[in-house]
Amino acid sequence: MLRIELTTQLLRVRTLVALACLAAVPVLAGLATAPDAGRRNGTQGGLFGAATYSALNHTMASLAFTAPLLLPIVVAMLAAAVGSADRDWGTLRYLYVAPVGRGRLLAGKLAAVAVTTAAAVLSVLVAGLLSGVAVFGWHPLRIIDAADPGTGDAIGRVLAASGYTLLCMLSIAAIAFALGLLLPRGAEALGAAVAFVVAASILNAQPALHSVAVILPVHYWQDWTPLFDPQGTARLAAGAMAQVATIAVATAVSGLVLIRRDPAA
Repeated sequence: MLRIELTTQLLRVRTLVALACLAAVPVLAGLATAPDAGRRNGTQGGLFGAATYSALNHTMASLAFTAPLLLPIVVAMLAAAVGSADRDWGTLRYLYVAPVGRGRLLAGKLAAVAVTTAAAVLSVLVAGLLSGVAVFGWHPLRIIDAADPGTGDAIGRVLAASGYTLLCMLSIAAIAFALGLLLPRGAEALGAAVAFVVAASILNAQPALHSVAVILPVHYWQDWTPLFDPQGTARLAAGAMAQVATIAVATAVSGLVLIRRDPAA
């Protein structure tokens, strides 16, 4: 089931175009800031100010730029397609006749969602790293107003940021997948998932609605960025628990929908 799902989803033109668009963002950003290579990026601070110092800086800045909106939209599109494609194509009921058990089908689709989500995150990271090496060169990770971290420390921060972002994207992927199974059409699932991301981001930006925003997974998506501040620390435990809880709830909903409902409904 996993091989079939990956073959039908990853090789679709829509998927390849979406991943290419994600990869294009770091490349274009690198070309746009190439004149500042080796020095601070204008008057900006944080990740964006240090983006022009090295390939690793550029990669992390690219991740910080895409993670709030563009990356989750692409992830939601891919996950919603995995959830809704068989019903959209009218083949879901035939899979059960094959026979393919509902539990096996759910497991295969969830694995495909995880792989496609990882592919989306890797598109940004790999494109950022390769374009960063080409434009800015391979130099130590720089943090503005702080001493450069050692090689091991720098790699640890990059891996922590990348892994945390992947976990965050898995949460929106799980939501979009559940919506893909629940709603009649994949386009409706994608629209609902994107609307959720946008609405949650707006809520998160309103201090008066903080008590509402903290229960949403989007609230924690950028919590990894303090890893690249002078203090070099970030509180990721609460955010990780919020993402895991979201994934668990969305997966449970997906299981209930797929196991209890008529597959063509």
